[in-house]
Amino acid sequence: MLLIHCPYCQEERSELEFRGAGDAHIARPTNMASISDEEFEAYFFLRDNPKGLIFERWRHIHGCGRFFNAARDTVSDKFIMTYKAGEPKPEIGAAAEKHAPVETYEALEGEAQ
Repeated sequence: MLLIHCPYCQEERSELEFRGAGDAHIARPTNMASISDEEFEAYFFLRDNPKGLIFERWRHIHGCGRFFNAARDTVSDKFIMTYKAGEPKPEIGAAAEKHAPVETYEALEGEAQ
């Protein structure tokens, strides 16, 4: 079971109590009415899906109900840290793990039949 630390409740709780809410620290356009459809698409729909460290918004849905941010490693699914919504994006630095390329079935065995 994955345990997630809620920065408001100050407790580690089961992952079943939380819901992911997408990327954290996304800057909203200053004048939404004046941007093009392509700029709106890029802001609203397009997200990176990096391997390694990412910053996400989470909600403690079956607890305090509050949103918070988390730094998580997408390869190991390990939460590096959590922090309250509205706080600046932390510098993680050496805490982020470096990973070797992921071995896929196709890379090891060839195309699936």
